[in-house]
Amino acid sequence: MRSLSPGLYKRYVVEPNSVNPPTNNLQNGLQVVDSRHLLWNTLSLCLAKTSLRNIMADKFSFAFALVLLTIGLTTNLSHAQTDDFQFDATIKATPAVPPPSDSALDLEVGDHICLIGNALGERMQHRNHWETLLHQLHADKELTVRNLCFPGDTVDLRLRSLNFGSPDIHLARSRASVILMFFGSNEAFNGKAGVDQFGEELDELVQDTKTKMYNSSGIGPKIVLVSPSAFENTGDVNLPDGVEQNNNLRLYTAKIESVARKNGVGFANIFEPTKALFENNETRLTLDGMQLNDDGYQALAPILNKALFGKSGKDLKVNPQLKTAIQDKNFHWWHRYRAVNGFSIYGTRGQAGSDGTYNNEDVMERERAILDQMTVNRDQHLWAVAQGAEAADKIDDSNTLPFINPKTNVGGPDDKQAKAGKLGSLEYSPAEVQVSKFKLAEGFEINIFATEEDFPELANPVALNFDSKGRMWVSTMPSYPHWKPKTKLEDKLLILTDTNSDGRADECKVFADGLYVPTGFELGQGGAFVAQQPDILFLKDTDGDDVADTRVRQLVGMGTADSHHGIAAFEWGPGGGLYFGEGTFKYSQVESPYGLTRCNEAGIWRYHPKTHETEVHANYAFANPWGHVFDKWGQNFIADASGGQHYWSTLISGKTTFPAKHPGGNHYKRTMDIGKKEKVPDAPKLLKKRIRPTSGCEIVSSSNFPPEMQGNYLFNNVISERAILNHKMAEEGSGFFATETEPLLQCDDGNFRPVDIQFGPDGALYIVDWHNALIGHLQHNLREPNRDHSHGRIWRITYKGRPLVQPPKIDGAPIADLLELLKLPEDRTRYRVRRELAARNTEAVIAELKKWLDGANASDPNLEHQLMEGLWVYQTHNVVDQTLLERMLNSKDYHARAAAVRVLSFWHPRVNNATALLETAIGDKSALVRAEAVRAASFYPPEEVAESVLNVLEQETDEQLEYLLDETMKVIEGTN
Repeated sequence: MRSLSPGLYKRYVVEPNSVNPPTNNLQNGLQVVDSRHLLWNTLSLCLAKTSLRNIMADKFSFAFALVLLTIGLTTNLSHAQTDDFQFDATIKATPAVPPPSDSALDLEVGDHICLIGNALGERMQHRNHWETLLHQLHADKELTVRNLCFPGDTVDLRLRSLNFGSPDIHLARSRASVILMFFGSNEAFNGKAGVDQFGEELDELVQDTKTKMYNSSGIGPKIVLVSPSAFENTGDVNLPDGVEQNNNLRLYTAKIESVARKNGVGFANIFEPTKALFENNETRLTLDGMQLNDDGYQALAPILNKALFGKSGKDLKVNPQLKTAIQDKNFHWWHRYRAVNGFSIYGTRGQAGSDGTYNNEDVMERERAILDQMTVNRDQHLWAVAQGAEAADKIDDSNTLPFINPKTNVGGPDDKQAKAGKLGSLEYSPAEVQVSKFKLAEGFEINIFATEEDFPELANPVALNFDSKGRMWVSTMPSYPHWKPKTKLEDKLLILTDTNSDGRADECKVFADGLYVPTGFELGQGGAFVAQQPDILFLKDTDGDDVADTRVRQLVGMGTADSHHGIAAFEWGPGGGLYFGEGTFKYSQVESPYGLTRCNEAGIWRYHPKTHETEVHANYAFANPWGHVFDKWGQNFIADASGGQHYWSTLISGKTTFPAKHPGGNHYKRTMDIGKKEKVPDAPKLLKKRIRPTSGCEIVSSSNFPPEMQGNYLFNNVISERAILNHKMAEEGSGFFATETEPLLQCDDGNFRPVDIQFGPDGALYIVDWHNALIGHLQHNLREPNRDHSHGRIWRITYKGRPLVQPPKIDGAPIADLLELLKLPEDRTRYRVRRELAARNTEAVIAELKKWLDGANASDPNLEHQLMEGLWVYQTHNVVDQTLLERMLNSKDYHARAAAVRVLSFWHPRVNNATALLETAIGDKSALVRAEAVRAASFYPPEEVAESVLNVLEQETDEQLEYLLDETMKVIEGTN
């Protein structure tokens, strides 16, 4: 097990041998029955079978039922009851009889097959090709399959949130009799140097697992070690060709086989067959060379079956009804096992939300028990379909437990939230009435852009964006904070259009329905990246009807501990990276073709869609980073919602090594297990916090707004003042500081909850109003009856004395015209232009870009910024132009030099004399450039910069530079 701080280890890291189950968690995959519910059903059944006229004739049954009911009502039976098997780590099972050498896995009737390991196995429950063939091949066996995999799991480290339960506990709850282990693909990035350690760790895991009693049979599980799949050479120049990694994977496959032979367990070699498959198939079978796509999983299914059972099932005609039934079963299992809001179910916030009788844990564990029962019902249904029965139109779930419906804690003389000014009104005002309750800065006006009164689909809006056609996109999540079993998922991604340019939406289209808590999204690459924790989906409309017809789990492995700390604040960086944040309590493991990236307890991620590089951009103990924006020179700023702090990102975006974090933030001491009284250096803040919480931030860049406001920093407050606060941004020393001025907007309607803001193509500022009397995730039960699931509004602010911005044509515009638009003054216009250019053909864009740069007007006062925009286009398309980079590193404008150093921090492995270029920047006369250079040094090989980075001390420093230098030196010294 890797060395972690004691607190982090204790709270979140689960060893394969550890057993510390939450005592009140219900068992996975079992029929669970509440005794009082059973007794009441018994009485009801007796009454149903006994008419009033015949009650006396059936005195025994009636009396027996009454006795049972009396016992049930007078006995403490608050927890659901399970059968008598309980996992005990001290009791050893008899190891399963090892199969003869090279024989196939022999399944028995009623086997419970559990998958553990990495994303290769985890994605199989969403692409159900293998499981469909499995049940068709073994229809008479009535097999139960439970997928326990997590993306990023390795043999030595499997991150889980607080009280999730050990791997052994989940195997026991699932009654594992067969275990398929998927390990090796992430470990293989360690190469030859790590293979022996991997083998030792895998050997220890197998030896330990062989004797574990996961069911009442007394026999240990049959185990099969599944090799990694091969790495595909996609032919994409932006991705690795897989040669080096396949050599590593072959080495690790051999080690897995040797461990299997030593321990007398099964071995399924899918590496060699998938390598041959990739080499002999013209269809691309992976998303990124490493992660299989749907076609890849379809091709893998018979390969895996052949490796497991000696028969592939390749010639079987897939039963679509069976595949649908399995998908339904896996849907319910997924929402049980990977439950969103785990920290408010089995974590410490499970004790919150009490109504005087029931807390979050009581209510939500009941729902997980119901999901257990629904999953078992679907097992039985799919067995019947596999054996030839017609699929049922609807599964009968009448045998499940009743829901627990807590009482409200809203209202009354002792309502703490009302006393604190956090509660709105349960009497919702029409939008036209709400308008009169706004107070705006002088010269501004506000109007309704869209409301649930016109578009009922606009329920609980949470994030907005504008596409290249000028249309507004909004994500909505009426399921928040948690989907309820037996209900329809109706979270959406909408397109709102103002067809007559009067400032109010006239049309609403549903681009995607059936989403789950889409806390954030961004458009790009011809589709939409949408948060659906633990995933980021890529949705695309391929036939032009404005309805998504493809859904891909583009990124998987984010944390699920808390839905209001979910993936949010999507923002394209000027260099083509997609940034998004997640909050505290979240433990994430993301696999990529470059290796595994982990992040604990909050951070800002960066994903480049061309290269599929995934990294933690700002590894900091935020509470909930719900705002992120870039200025015209690529400097970025982060708003932390719950804590109410704001940060200049350069300070906290240097390199870190898991599980280290940059010191500071709301949860650093808890995360790193540091005593409360110990002093910890904190990252300097962007502004003096006066109020919390915040959500959504924006920089003023609109010719409709007054000149004196340009460059100001805006952010929302959603509780006490319900306002858009306004701060004057200034450069000071090596960085940035903001000073509060008059708020742009305040509202006397207590239900106004501004959660996102963005300047539109017309230069107006648009506001997403969550519009809910209740705010906060912790203060009320997750099933608080007064949570609103129907209201939502979008507001539009303009300045009366100035004309609106004339939106340029972006959609369908020639590349040459798009490049000219990069000269426009509005940041959001250029943002959308860069996003459009990113989706165009690389060769065509680069050819036009060279012409545009060659034709640049040397006398244009904005030349340096235009050249920087050109450099960002190169970066977006993953094309290194060292000549332009060096020109910008020597620009007469220090903002451009600082921006170019940020590009250098990404490109340095591909740039000649990269170390010399950095050394020059470290000695720059601008403190801002020096700060960027010190940050960049953390990404260089330590031996190249260990001495030169200290040269920054030869000039004046300040608090920000000193914080940066300390963090970079930790990396160089190997202590971070």
